Amino acid sequence: MMQAEMALRLFDKSVLKRRKFREVTALLGDPSSWRCLDVGGDNGVISYLLRGMGGKWSSADLNPQTVSAIRSLVGDEVYLLNGAVLPFSDATFDKVAIVDYLEHIHDDAGLVAELHRAMRPGGTLILNVPHLKRSPLRAFRHLIGQTDAKHGHVRPGYTPEAIHALLGDRFTVESAHTYSKFFSELIDTLIVFAVTTLKRGGHTNKGLVVTGSDLQANKSMFRLYSLIYPVVWAVSKLDALVPASGYMLIVKAKVNK
Repeated sequence: MMQAEMALRLFDKSVLKRRKFREVTALLGDPSSWRCLDVGGDNGVISYLLRGMGGKWSSADLNPQTVSAIRSLVGDEVYLLNGAVLPFSDATFDKVAIVDYLEHIHDDAGLVAELHRAMRPGGTLILNVPHLKRSPLRAFRHLIGQTDAKHGHVRPGYTPEAIHALLGDRFTVESAHTYSKFFSELIDTLIVFAVTTLKRGGHTNKGLVVTGSDLQANKSMFRLYSLIYPVVWAVSKLDALVPASGYMLIVKAKVNK
């Protein structure tokens, strides 16, 4: 319980994670009557919060550490994936949320085929991925060692057009937009740099994962971050002044069966 409490406290102090959750749930709708799957749950908080909305959920991720973190928060129905292969029967799910996963696997087309197989007719698919764009911030990240390889990315991201092509005729895209602009991403970049330095690495094939147990082991670091969080929040609000597209892309699609 302490680990779950610490993970939720970290979520409450993460501008990007809270925004990500709002974006996903806004497109997902009410899951309470449906069979649902979330893939790519990182430290487990998003999986935990999604289950709190109702419905019957399964969760899955690519890395044993993240799977363990998810299980510590939600208990059962958590699966370790091998890239594109899904260990579920045909026509199992009504709603699926893929959160920061596609960019971590080589066979993204294979995963789309597996999702089509495992989803029920008329089901809803939410894809949250990095938005592929050139920017000074991306160059700065590479300069300080936050490369795609370091984050476990096998590709730097997707454009809306690339997602349309990837989904093909298996899914119909209903909406697509970007979010999380320069100031939010700059703050996150600096936080990741600080945490990586303090953890002396800690990257996996899902990037940097900070769990509730990490916070328990570094309580002073978390207390310090809590003190500066109002500044972090205020800086993130400057995104409203940025006319450019965001660094994250979220897509809602319906399965064609």
